[in-house]
Amino acid sequence: MIGASAAVVCLGAALAACGGGGRGEGYVATGVIGGAPQASGTAAAPTGGVTLVPLDGSPAKGGSPAPGGSSDGVPETAVPTPPDAVPSVGGTKSGRTAPDSPLPTSTPSRTAPTGPAALTWGDPVRKATDKRWCEDVGLGFSNSGGTAVRSGSVTFGTHIIGALGIDWGTVVSTVGLPAPIGAGARKEKTWTVCVDAWRVPLGMHIETRDVTVQWK
Repeated sequence: MIGASAAVVCLGAALAACGGGGRGEGYVATGVIGGAPQASGTAAAPTGGVTLVPLDGSPAKGGSPAPGGSSDGVPETAVPTPPDAVPSVGGTKSGRTAPDSPLPTSTPSRTAPTGPAALTWGDPVRKATDKRWCEDVGLGFSNSGGTAVRSGSVTFGTHIIGALGIDWGTVVSTVGLPAPIGAGARKEKTWTVCVDAWRVPLGMHIETRDVTVQWK
């Protein structure tokens, strides 16, 4: 402001010195019209419209930059940091959260059976056929021992049942065991068991209820 005022005063002095208005020498008014005269050499306040220009020669752009903005008036955009970022090795930050590592699980091992063969079987599963003196009989065998069953036999006891439910007798028959049956293995087999046809007159039927197994 002081520098600009001084420049205006100097320009006014030069114009006054050149256009004296017919007088022998120029002069400069240093006071307000009608007011008290001021001593020569005192700086006068500028009159009229005055345009202020910054010293670097570039016009101002809307005043001072806003807080957080750049020097050319464009606001700077802050880059947000992810809230779940975790620091990594070396002081940098990672945008991913490290997941929890699952604990290793152990797989239970199966113990192989040991010792000699140990054979077991269930109840017979019976199914009627188109002949009243025959029926299908199924058995399941399990070897829980450590040695395979190499051979054996199965003996069935077939009962002859009358029309009124009376057990008239039992007929025995023998079949081969479905060997070999390995250690820890299970095997199933179905046989068709029959008795003499004359033993089962019309109105009677058979039921294979008894099972005996021999094996080695």
